[in-house]
Amino acid sequence: MSIHLLCRKLGMTQIFAENGDAVSVTVLEAGPNTVVQKKTVEKDGYSALQLGFGERRPTRTPKGELGHFQKSNVAPQRYLEESRVTPEEAAAHETGGKVTVEVFAPGQRVDVIGTSKGRGTSGVVRRHHFPDRAEAHGAHERFRHGGSIGPGSFPGHVIKGLRMPGRMGNERVTVLNLEVVKVDAERGLLYVRGAVPGHRTALIRVRPTVA
Repeated sequence: MSIHLLCRKLGMTQIFAENGDAVSVTVLEAGPNTVVQKKTVEKDGYSALQLGFGERRPTRTPKGELGHFQKSNVAPQRYLEESRVTPEEAAAHETGGKVTVEVFAPGQRVDVIGTSKGRGTSGVVRRHHFPDRAEAHGAHERFRHGGSIGPGSFPGHVIKGLRMPGRMGNERVTVLNLEVVKVDAERGLLYVRGAVPGHRTALIRVRPTVA
């Protein structure tokens, strides 16, 4: 168990390694996160830190949440997420304190959690990469449909889990074992090798890898 740092996706770029290779990276605005609340085993049954990220105007904050922030003596936060940690890790942080990008180091492996881009209702060619030729598995007079969707008289219904048209994207995605290429502590930026799920400005969670 380790801290899941809340970040904002800024976009992709490339940086050059020491050997001259161009490395594609995703730039994340990594905090700082504010410790809004601490959960303890004695009081709550488990150990965790409630982290907040992003500023929010008090006039735009529901009164219930506003009282929660005032109780912790912190400014209203746009995002709130719990991060399960060990009691020892929780003891190292105090309510109102900051968790910065320096919890990660270059060369470290991390997991990135986000929500993929929503693509709306999509057909089987785009959603499941079906071939788009007319002679594929019963397809006729159409180039981009799925063809036959079930057997004959038995079992007499469409099999559960059959790949068909439907909603594509807009779901939780976890990308495992990505490399931290660079940590810019001064500007609070985290450079992760490769692509991560989500649109620009999307909320991203980064944790030490479990792979």
